[in-house]
Amino acid sequence: MKFLDNDNDIDPIASAVNLVDVFLVIIAALLITIAQNPLNPFSSDDVTIIKNPGKKNMEIIVKKGTKIEKYKASGKMGEGEGNKAGVAYKMKDGSMIYVPEVK
Repeated sequence: MKFLDNDNDIDPIASAVNLVDVFLVIIAALLITIAQNPLNPFSSDDVTIIKNPGKKNMEIIVKKGTKIEKYKASGKMGEGEGNKAGVAYKMKDGSMIYVPEVK
């Protein structure tokens, strides 16, 4: 009975097959992670991400379709001339309402 004497514990091919299975699971997990990323280059959603809001190293990342733009804060206060365009009100539920000024 030569078949019963066969030892599977010392078979190098069996351990290589197990390694391939582990790598396939890792690759599948990475692909799922990439697909769920909001900045996924394959999605056509428009996304805006603000990193470090209110700090000197604040960065705004805007994705429109497949185009990605980055804006970095300079840490300086902006100034200029202009006219009042309207009034913004913050409601009790946290939403904002903008009322344009009519002339």
